[in-house]
Amino acid sequence: MKAYSFSSSNPANVNLRAAGLLMIVAAVTACWLALNFAFPNFDGIRSIVTRLIIHATTLIGLWLGLSRTGFSVDTRVSVWFAIAIPFTLWLAVIWRLSFIGFFRPIPGSTGVPVLPIAIFAPVLFGLLLLMRSKRVAAVLDATPPSWLVGIQVYRIFGGIFLVNWLRGSIPGIFALPAGTGDVLVGLLALPVALYVSSGTSSGRAAGIAWNLLGLTDFAIAITMGALSSPGRLQVLSLSQPNVQIGTYPTVMIPAFAVPSSIILHMLSLSQLRRSARKPHETQLTSHGPEPIGV
Repeated sequence: MKAYSFSSSNPANVNLRAAGLLMIVAAVTACWLALNFAFPNFDGIRSIVTRLIIHATTLIGLWLGLSRTGFSVDTRVSVWFAIAIPFTLWLAVIWRLSFIGFFRPIPGSTGVPVLPIAIFAPVLFGLLLLMRSKRVAAVLDATPPSWLVGIQVYRIFGGIFLVNWLRGSIPGIFALPAGTGDVLVGLLALPVALYVSSGTSSGRAAGIAWNLLGLTDFAIAITMGALSSPGRLQVLSLSQPNVQIGTYPTVMIPAFAVPSSIILHMLSLSQLRRSARKPHETQLTSHGPEPIGV
């Protein structure tokens, strides 16, 4: 993403650019939602195309981040494959399980629902490995913080929940908060990335607030999904159980897109925290620690 200036001398200009980005993404979102509503038979194709584009963009972004580090070419390649291979295998496994109906909720079932496991297990395991890796930390330090924010413009695709609600195939008690939250986070991704690219404290604050908004959206969506889907946790939407949330292709969103996006949010928060520390660390290295109690 292009690095824009966000100096105090031209805040109006930056705000104008942010508003322009917001309007462009809003127009694309409106067109995409309208096409999905008008052509419901293309749901499967849409899911395949959007998922592959997002996956490829993420892996390309990883390589571009590695190219900004001081790693040798061999190290960059090995780190890229060490992340890309399990990431792709994860997608393939979830895709296969989704297609054969593994996550489809069974009305009247009293067993442990598998969809929450598919959401939280990769997040816990993935973050444990990524946050402990010094090479991943080096990539985060070398990569512009705006990248991890801007890439989640794909969250506008979560508006498919709103489309399905309008079709009457998914209950509004889940679709309205989940779909609206996703679209809002996606709409704000590029404008917030613009502010984050400034490297200022206000830009970092905007990035942190956006990440917390995205995580809050997931918390609400996961909770409402569990409470409205058939199973032992269902207490909402009893007359219209939320069966589609576990049905292919919709289930690819909670089973893969949600956990991978949560990981991106956590990496972004870590990156913003590290970037806030760097100027202070540089100052201490250059001038020594500031005197205390002067």
